[in-house]
Amino acid sequence: MRTPRVLFFVEGFTDVRFVTGLSQICDLTMCVPADQFVESRLKSRIADSGARVRIHEIAGSRLDYQRRSLRWLWQHVGEFDAVLSQELLRGSLNATLAGWLRGVPVITYMAIAPIEYFRCRRERRQIGALTCWFGEGIIRTLMFVNGRLSTRCVALGPYLRPIAQRYCPRTELGLYYGVDTSVFRPASAEERQRLRARRNLPQDKFIIFFSSRMSHEKDPETVLRAAALARSQGLDAIVINLGGGYERFVALANDLDLPESSRWVLGRPAAHPVSEVADYFRASDVMALASLAEGLGLSPLEALACGTPVVATAVGGMALQLPRVARLTPRREPAAMADEFLWIARHPQEARAQALLGREMVVRDWSREKAFHDLACVIDDVCAQRRQAAA
Repeated sequence: MRTPRVLFFVEGFTDVRFVTGLSQICDLTMCVPADQFVESRLKSRIADSGARVRIHEIAGSRLDYQRRSLRWLWQHVGEFDAVLSQELLRGSLNATLAGWLRGVPVITYMAIAPIEYFRCRRERRQIGALTCWFGEGIIRTLMFVNGRLSTRCVALGPYLRPIAQRYCPRTELGLYYGVDTSVFRPASAEERQRLRARRNLPQDKFIIFFSSRMSHEKDPETVLRAAALARSQGLDAIVINLGGGYERFVALANDLDLPESSRWVLGRPAAHPVSEVADYFRASDVMALASLAEGLGLSPLEALACGTPVVATAVGGMALQLPRVARLTPRREPAAMADEFLWIARHPQEARAQALLGREMVVRDWSREKAFHDLACVIDDVCAQRRQAAA
């Protein structure tokens, strides 16, 4: 059977691991916004990966991209067997509309809870009540229209699936790029020492890894305050953040007026997700993810695959996916998170045993191989239905 020709339509950012996996299950073309493609380093990472993918870059602002990409889609969408488009929001509207009008199936991929994430802006007082109300209305409208025009929707994890099904009844469970358990794997005590030396991390500190980007739905304040509380009770801890907004993370610790934060709060640019980031998970004593809202969070799964204990907020997909394999704490409760840091430091063997149970779950349910096998089945099924309808 011929390899399906798939257009991956990207409105913002995406992960190179998803792109490389897609390139292995289909004949892949990407349509991307030129500026974000370079700024996110996705362009160089795809080039370095050797993935077989054709790229069409569209320059200009968001509105320019919306206009120019619709024109490009109208001209070229018929060249593909299917379109895969990110989320159910503005970026997908062009893809679902062009696909519906030209008879090309469109698979939308939902990886966040859009309304919950948007409400976090209001909670952080970044927007007012009227803007929040108006914005939610637009989001719901876009999700309704894209859901109805989509041939199929794939939702990341069991928490997001019923949310997506409200708008697209034909929703499948997806795993995004999954976890490469051959890379994210447990490290012995000796390996951890070598990894810390390789990444210039202190050998004698309790390392808390906050791997998330700085975004309105994340809660770095709770992680920082929890670490400060644990330090005040004798835990010699440091917190490290990797990402494009790491400077904001370091500045936040200073803004919170945490004692001697310059000594124990570290920030570094984003590590390469394939060749570098696993070293930080494997070298750390705990991975912490505090969020105001969370569709799932693949970072905790990557940490568990490494046998690294996880402390996370019991919200969204993490509350559904991580009980029994991670230490879950209430939303915006630094004291509860500090208690978990202290428990892990005092009970390292029990904490690691719990994390290794999590690794078993990841290997069974969230592997990279399963993620792309399942997605390939969805693409093949959509393409087969199109062929049957045309016959």
